[in-house]
Amino acid sequence: MNTDLQTYKNILQQYWGYTDFRDLQDKIVLSVAAGQDTLGLMPTGGGKSITFQVPAMAMKGVCIVVTPLIALMKDQVQNLRSRHIKATAIYSGMTRDEIIIALENCILGGYKFLYVSPERLATEIFLTKLKQMTVSFLVVDEAHCISQWGYDFRPPYLRIAEIRKLLPENTPVLALTATATPEVVNDIQAKLQFRKKNVFQKSFERKNLAYVVKTVDDKPRFLLNVLNGVPGSAIVYVRDRQKTKEIAQFLVQNEMTADFFHAGLSNEAKDRKQEAWKKGACRVMVATNAFGMGIDKPDVRLVVHIDLPDSLEAYFQEAGRAGRDEQKAYAVLLFSKADSAKLKKRIFDSFPEKDRIRRTYEALGNYFQVAEGYGLDAVYDFSLASFCSVFRFPILPTYSALKILQNAGYIELTEEQDNASRLIFTVHRDELYKIRLNNPAFDNIINLVLRLYTGLFTDFSRIDEGEIALRLKMPRQEVYESLKELSKRGIVKYIPAKKTPFIVFTQERQDHEKISIGKEVYEKRKERFEKRIASVLEYAESENICRNKMLLAYFGEKNACDCGVCDVCLKSKRETLKNNEFLTIRETVKNILQKQPLNIQQLVDTLKFEEEKSLSAIRFMIDNEVLVYDEDMNLSLP
Repeated sequence: MNTDLQTYKNILQQYWGYTDFRDLQDKIVLSVAAGQDTLGLMPTGGGKSITFQVPAMAMKGVCIVVTPLIALMKDQVQNLRSRHIKATAIYSGMTRDEIIIALENCILGGYKFLYVSPERLATEIFLTKLKQMTVSFLVVDEAHCISQWGYDFRPPYLRIAEIRKLLPENTPVLALTATATPEVVNDIQAKLQFRKKNVFQKSFERKNLAYVVKTVDDKPRFLLNVLNGVPGSAIVYVRDRQKTKEIAQFLVQNEMTADFFHAGLSNEAKDRKQEAWKKGACRVMVATNAFGMGIDKPDVRLVVHIDLPDSLEAYFQEAGRAGRDEQKAYAVLLFSKADSAKLKKRIFDSFPEKDRIRRTYEALGNYFQVAEGYGLDAVYDFSLASFCSVFRFPILPTYSALKILQNAGYIELTEEQDNASRLIFTVHRDELYKIRLNNPAFDNIINLVLRLYTGLFTDFSRIDEGEIALRLKMPRQEVYESLKELSKRGIVKYIPAKKTPFIVFTQERQDHEKISIGKEVYEKRKERFEKRIASVLEYAESENICRNKMLLAYFGEKNACDCGVCDVCLKSKRETLKNNEFLTIRETVKNILQKQPLNIQQLVDTLKFEEEKSLSAIRFMIDNEVLVYDEDMNLSLP
């Protein structure tokens, strides 16, 4: 294999336009190129995808990428195709024909990248086709999902080791994740059967990021103060969809440009909102954790969590979306005493009683009318709200019961996703021109589709009926009906767009009394979940340990120094600031600001005191509203 770094730099510049790799990327690329099993721990925004996409372009065969995030999978495939790199994906919700065509194109060498969800790995069709492929190497994204010690364990990841056995012995595996404790780092390598340990890891320390926890009762009002105090782009994380809209509306009512985002929005709405935020037309995005994955915006100055996350891993990943440009940024967690009880309640919602889980399984079989002994690999559109309404089940425990059934291997519950319309011609190009359709609308649609989209004779392509209708000046419904008719006549296969999650029965339906929910799936996972909840509460409630130090210790970096910029460190500095020094600085600040407003840096530069003491006093004055920000984000007297 080629281990000349310049070769990969040339590929990087040719396809991605960068002249050099970021820190650690080059080491991972060369490790993979040398055929070594490799684990890369790279923080959010560190450019993980480059570490496998670049070497794959220089290697023979297809690179298989296992990832659990269907939306991100689709985005990466589209991104690669926009760079004229052949890529495809298979995931739940695709038809059997689509999957077969995608896999056969990989066998024939038509693609450099095959993205696959972990649930598809064990299917007979995938295993059969895999044996016929030339595979360059295997990538495991979100690799912490393979570890039962990890915060997002997914049993289908355990099948990856079996997949390795079907590949040539020298086929390397690259595992990637943004967050992992030392236990998880070791477990990932063991579960993926690394030939020898090989880890590339950056420190989790973010020196430009100040972590802050504030105990407040009126969170929306305090959020407004924080946003007024920290200029620039911001993300505000909340737990539920309705709350995203409520908080965004509150901010708009207070003359701030804000929008909301969650997984239930259409693709068009998501794209529109993301673009407005990325370009600065919208300053604040209020979102669930569905927002942020794969979004490259380096100049986010502030990330605020209104609700506590379930784990420090999730918090670190989401907070880490601030300050990727290495400039000063803030990660603020808003905490109230009621949050502790809410967080502990999640334990009961996330791990309902086993009897409820079994009743949920029984109801699911009845809902889809699947008889015992039948249903293997059957795929059904699924509405959680409708299912719960029919059986009068509570939403949260039912969703958790379904996830536990998934972890136990009985079903697969996919994320809600937008599946765009897809089309492939089922006749050869030469045959197409001989067919007499006797319908001008059909001819016009076929001719336009062939002009707008490529590869329609070899693979399913995404199409947009709205664009076709607009260009042909005909109703969208007529385009839809025409494509359905062409599909009936065997000229095309047309799969209309549909937005829905899916339920897949990964085993034949069984007697619900006999299903097994073992300790690894339930008791041990519950115990680990409780420990993660306890770690989050300890972080939120602590008032005397540096926030950065606590996070680094959680991820195994035990000897970190105090950061000096988190709320705990600043409080400590205030306490060490002698009273007469504070009074002197305070009076000097007042005298200066009576003449003209200044921003923080200008004010510190004007003061003739040590910078740390000046900053400590100024922040104390801001927190206690002795100083306020004006509309130009300068400090002034109230």
